[in-house]
Amino acid sequence: MAICAISTPLAQGGLSVIRISGEDSLKIAERVFTPISCESVEKMNGYSCAYGIVKDANGRRVDDCVLTVFRAPHSYTGEDVCEISCHGGIYVTKKILRLCLENGAELADRGEFTKRAFLNGKLSLTQAEAVMDTISAQGEFALNSANLARQGKLFERIKKITDTLVDILGELAAWVDYPEEDLPEVESGTLLKSLENAAAELEKVIESFDRGLIFKSGIDTCIAGKPNVGKSALMNMLLGFDRSIVTDIAGTTRDVIQESAQLGSVMLRLSDTAGIRETDDTVEQLGVELARKRLDGAMLIMAVFDSSQELDGQDRQLLEYILQTGKKVLIIFNKTDLQTLADKSELEKYGRVIEISAKNGQGLDEIQAAVEELFGVGEYDADSDIFANERQKICAQKALAALREAAGALNSGLTLDAVTVMTDSAANALLELTGEKATEAVVDNVFAKFCVGK
Repeated sequence: MAICAISTPLAQGGLSVIRISGEDSLKIAERVFTPISCESVEKMNGYSCAYGIVKDANGRRVDDCVLTVFRAPHSYTGEDVCEISCHGGIYVTKKILRLCLENGAELADRGEFTKRAFLNGKLSLTQAEAVMDTISAQGEFALNSANLARQGKLFERIKKITDTLVDILGELAAWVDYPEEDLPEVESGTLLKSLENAAAELEKVIESFDRGLIFKSGIDTCIAGKPNVGKSALMNMLLGFDRSIVTDIAGTTRDVIQESAQLGSVMLRLSDTAGIRETDDTVEQLGVELARKRLDGAMLIMAVFDSSQELDGQDRQLLEYILQTGKKVLIIFNKTDLQTLADKSELEKYGRVIEISAKNGQGLDEIQAAVEELFGVGEYDADSDIFANERQKICAQKALAALREAAGALNSGLTLDAVTVMTDSAANALLELTGEKATEAVVDNVFAKFCVGK
């Protein structure tokens, strides 16, 4: 069965692409596309293009298009693939898609093209997941990690561990199942070392998950402080445009304003919150409560203080509250363009203080350097760091737990049968991670997260 979908964003632009994949894709393209630069679609070679016209059922011209043909197995999906490039109007794009459907194609599900690539052996499951990581990458590190995974680096890394476990299982099975044969007894010390080495490699994969989440999804950052210290001005400085309203009136921000800002190599998911203070204003009080909730859920808190005003009880109370959360904190000493009255040394007792003037855009580089230091950006290895996703992490954690149980059983003097069961469980979890032994439900769940047309 041939499938088709619009593979470019459905929005007005210069170009749209309708992709068709499957056994009958060239026949379907032949029915809707009349080539001008060659004899027929079905006689086109792979990796070739033809200029022509798409006509409707009444023979009326729909659009001038370019058809690109990829012959199986040398295509993205491993099947015959045709791509119709048309002008990027929404109506014309939908009309050509409809013509393909009327001529025998089925509408593709989310991720179905990549799913077919996986099922046809063109990609491993980890490589397939990296396709969406590439599309959703919001920074250099995330993109580099996705490209490493697409090149098969994560698959190779996990397969190396899996192969070690399979070798262990082979030795254990041979020794247990063929006692009459003159086979060397499995040496406990060597077996334990192999299990521990495999566990150590898995720990490295899992440790990269939290750092990977930062680079892939951004750092959930809450800008907090009492009213009128310059929180909104700081947010506007980080964004590079005016998003939050800035006035001299305390309590202007009453809701949580959220935006994303690229800061060097990391993305900040910013929340500009209401000034935290005691107030009788019901609406403002709701904003203060939202601010406290946002503080509790943030990965990074930028605590803002007004350098032109002496620190007061509200400043100290807020700082104590923030430090109790146990979050990573940057203390922002704002309004340094004015006369300094606040005692900076008092703030330095609580951590690193960064002096800025959000109004004048001063101090952005210092904030960037502090954030990158807090989250270990300098530890990133562009040639080897691959960020696992949640599914991969869970599989790795299952395997790691099973390996630790196997090592524990071996140390406790349990039979090799018990060690074999646990090692087999670890191997199965890793095979699920790479997709070599994944269930249909797991595969469906992976590709359900894709966009249509990919």
